Amino acid sequence: MPQCSRRTTYDTGAVSFAVQHELWDGNIEDHSDQGVAILVIGKPEGKETTLLRFNCFDLERSYIYGPESVNKLCRMDPIVDGNPIGWSVKQLKDMLPEMLQAAGYEDVANHLDGQAVLQTLPKVEATARELFATARNTVKHNRGTEMFEAGNFRFGLEMRKQAGGDGGLAIHVLADLAGTPGRTYTEETELLAFDCFRDAPHYHYGPRNKNHRIFWDRTLVPDPLGWTLEQFKSGKLRDMMERAGYPGIAADYDHGVVTALLPALEKRAREMDAQPLPEAPTPNMVPR
Repeated sequence: MPQCSRRTTYDTGAVSFAVQHELWDGNIEDHSDQGVAILVIGKPEGKETTLLRFNCFDLERSYIYGPESVNKLCRMDPIVDGNPIGWSVKQLKDMLPEMLQAAGYEDVANHLDGQAVLQTLPKVEATARELFATARNTVKHNRGTEMFEAGNFRFGLEMRKQAGGDGGLAIHVLADLAGTPGRTYTEETELLAFDCFRDAPHYHYGPRNKNHRIFWDRTLVPDPLGWTLEQFKSGKLRDMMERAGYPGIAADYDHGVVTALLPALEKRAREMDAQPLPEAPTPNMVPR
C-alpha cells in the first residue's frame, strides 16, 4: 500500500472530500511518484466507498471513476489541463453530479447539497496545495565517509544500517549547487543515492528534491552494487542526474573523468560492501 500521511476530510452531506499525501515506490506501487490524492467519498448502500479519485502527483495525473467498482481510469493532459490540483477542483465544482453518475452512483448524485459542495471546495483546494508543498517525503543522507571527486560532482561511499536492521553500502552522488567550491556559502546537495542494502535495496532520484524511490527486483538484479557500477560505466549518470532535476550538473558531466576513477571506486566499494554492518543504526544528517 502507498505511504499516506496527513489526511484531511470535509463533509458536505451526501459526499465528503478527503485530501491526503501519498508516496509511491517504484516496483511496489506501480511507479515511483509523490503527490496529493483528492477523494470523493460517499455511503451508497450504507457502506463508506470511494466514488471518485483524482491523482495529483509529480508524474501520475489521472482520475478514476468508481475505484471500488467500475475502476475506470482517465488521464489528465499536463499540457492542456495544467496544474492537476486546480484542474481537479474545477471538475468537482462544475461536473460532480455528472461524474458521479458516470461512476454508477446516480442516487448519491441526486442527493448532493450543491451549496455545501461549493462552499467546501476552496478549503479542499487550499489543503491540497498545502500538502503538495509541505508533506513531500525527502531525505538528507550523510554525505559518505570516503569521497571520490569526479569533475563537477563527487561520489561518497558509506556503510549504513537502518533502525529496522537492514543496511549495506550506500553510494551518494553529490554536487555543489550554489556558491564556489571552497567558499563558506557553498551548498552541497545529494543528486542521487544508491542504497545497495541486503534486504530492501533501492535508489533515489533527487533525495532532497522529488525523492522518487525505486526498489530493485532482486530476481533480476541479484547484485545491486554491480548494477549500480554498470550504470556508472555506461554513462547513464548524466541522464539520471537530469531526471533527478539537475540539468545544469548533467550538462557539465565528463564521462572521461568518471571512467578514470571507476577502478579505484569499484575496488573500495566492493571492500566496504563485504564488511559487517555498523553495530548501531546510522542516522541521517537531518531527522524527518
